[in-house]
Amino acid sequence: MAHVLWPLYDIRLRTEQLELRLPNEAEIGELCRVARAGIHPSGEMPFGIAWTTKPSPRFEREFVQWHWKQRADWTPEAWSLELAVFLGGRPIGSQTLAARQFATFRSVSTGSWLGREFQRRGLGKEMRGAVLALGFDGLGAEVATTEAFLDNPASAGVSRALGYQPNGSGSIAPEGIARPTERFRMTRADWLGRPRPAVEIDGLRGSREMFGG
Repeated sequence: MAHVLWPLYDIRLRTEQLELRLPNEAEIGELCRVARAGIHPSGEMPFGIAWTTKPSPRFEREFVQWHWKQRADWTPEAWSLELAVFLGGRPIGSQTLAARQFATFRSVSTGSWLGREFQRRGLGKEMRGAVLALGFDGLGAEVATTEAFLDNPASAGVSRALGYQPNGSGSIAPEGIARPTERFRMTRADWLGRPRPAVEIDGLRGSREMFGG
């Protein structure tokens, strides 16, 4: 059944192993348990916001609020599609596709996390490839960008493997201390310039105008 009031719920991205879609309330809870079980080793912080180190119950409450906030704050001028990643029907992580003034700049950015037990299996590359297909093939993006800390080679490795090009450096301070980052950029020509695994995109038609493009 189509979700007339919030058609973003109808979007489905399917790859060889994964399905990406907006989670319902129960699935947000399941996703929170995956995150709470661990994403990265203690003492490391791969994210621009240090959300994984917050104590319970603040962790759980703010996790749920984050998903609510992405939907509540959505406008065609500024949006963040926070998709749950499912493997065999089970949520294992999250993949974001976001943009500001997409109609003008045709540029999207990405971010993601995977539960530790699902890492090092090629799933990070597969799920990011899915949202890049949504961005370039589904929405008509011209550019995709991403950023990773220098001490997060796994994220940078996914970017390089997908065909992003180096795009300078920066810094982020998730815990109050600036840390260097490397930035990556992919153009439409980069995306189209190599074979890509098939990604099935369903349910986009009813929500296309919500993306501002």
